[in-house]
Amino acid sequence: MLVLFIASIAIVVLYKFVPPPITPLMLERKGEENAPIHYYWTPLENITPNLALAVVASEDNLFTTHNGFDFEQIKIAREEAEKGKKLRGASTISQQTAKNVFLWNGRSWLRKGLEAYFTVLIELIWGKERIMEVYLNCIEMGNGIYGAAAVARHHFKTTPAKLTREQCALIAATLPNPRRFSSKKPSKYMLQRQKAILKNMKNIWKVEYDK
Repeated sequence: MLVLFIASIAIVVLYKFVPPPITPLMLERKGEENAPIHYYWTPLENITPNLALAVVASEDNLFTTHNGFDFEQIKIAREEAEKGKKLRGASTISQQTAKNVFLWNGRSWLRKGLEAYFTVLIELIWGKERIMEVYLNCIEMGNGIYGAAAVARHHFKTTPAKLTREQCALIAATLPNPRRFSSKKPSKYMLQRQKAILKNMKNIWKVEYDK
């Protein structure tokens, strides 16, 4: 247990400075489908800020202020589940990053516990900027497509620096289920989500940057 504890801290410290070469999710998808892995690490400064803004607007409005967990959303999700409503995610960008980079898919208590553990570690060791950088590079954005550079290249024939606000919002709209929803061939539902995210991006920008 001590060796595992030390190893977990060591890999988190390593990934603060070194891009993850591959993630468990990539390997899992590769095993399921034997499809190519499209993953091209890109420094955060070479990714348009609109993409970070879009994923915050879509996935985690309080990303810049919480400590890794949005307890209010967790409470709401639990109450809805107790009422028999459809289960929905309450994971922050930090939690999603911890899961995607270090863990496997699943809903077991063990995995959720490890997710919480790694979330605390990356919040303490990486900080918000590095978490966002890793998230935007490693998150699944389509079948076999991971990160901003891959989705920009394969869905929009451009670079992550040149993605438009509209394209960023469309990418963010797929994130609840990027294997079902496509930013390359968006449905009417996806275009509606894109519109809502663009509006939220504008609101967040006013709150965060127009003070």
